[in-house]
Amino acid sequence: MAMKPAPVVEQPEPSVSAPQPKPLGLECRACGCRHFEVLYTRPRPGGIMRVRQCRHCGKRLVTREVPR
Repeated sequence: MAMKPAPVVEQPEPSVSAPQPKPLGLECRACGCRHFEVLYTRPRPGGIMRVRQCRHCGKRLVTREVPR
């Protein structure tokens, strides 16, 4: 009794998707975490300055916010 070859099943080609856009917002340069706490806020000429600290690694960064 001769065996029949298995039917050939074509696999769909993997779709090449466009790279996802980078999410908006702050990201810690040290660990990549996106969670910060504001340590203090100071008014400055032309805007507001905030010192933020990463909740994961403790790295600090300064943001300057300008009203539109």
